[in-house]
Amino acid sequence: MSLRTGLLALHRNEAGHVWASGPALLGAAGAIALGFGAANDTGWLAITGGIACGIGILAGSLLHHARFDWQTWKRLDDLEKK
Repeated sequence: MSLRTGLLALHRNEAGHVWASGPALLGAAGAIALGFGAANDTGWLAITGGIACGIGILAGSLLHHARFDWQTWKRLDDLEKK
């Protein structure tokens, strides 16, 4: 199995160990910008970084919930109806 195939299998796995990478990267970039802004006393960079970090964390959580939790509960409900 190639690395790409392994990463795709891990990403599609329903165990819930992988977040969507876009919001996670946005949150990480926002946290780094927040740190630089606070260290350099640059208010606009700290505020923008904090907002980007918050949006990344919230979007990652919502996408994780929509991708894994809803599909899992839907299948469980379908199994209970049988």
